[in-house]
Amino acid sequence: MLVLTRRSGQSIRIGPNVEVRVVRIEGDRVVLGIAAPRHVAVVRAELVEQVSGEVREASDTRARLRVMLAPLAPVADPERSPAAERTADDPEDDDPGIA
Repeated sequence: MLVLTRRSGQSIRIGPNVEVRVVRIEGDRVVLGIAAPRHVAVVRAELVEQVSGEVREASDTRARLRVMLAPLAPVADPERSPAAERTADDPEDDDPGIA
């Protein structure tokens, strides 16, 4: 980690397009101004961590729900086989010449 000392009004550059300026110092707080292109996301780290935790929790909950709601595998029932379900009315049984 690079650690720099800056005074109010001074800035640092990150790459060619991002500038971080110390706007003012209020006691133990530093107010920063950040100039960056619109496509560069500038987000407070604690918000990223909070959202990441919530996304991880939601994903875990979704996986648990998927397991709980998954249909049970059908149990094989020999009496409900396709051959057992044919009746005398089935067209396959109409022609006595077909075995």
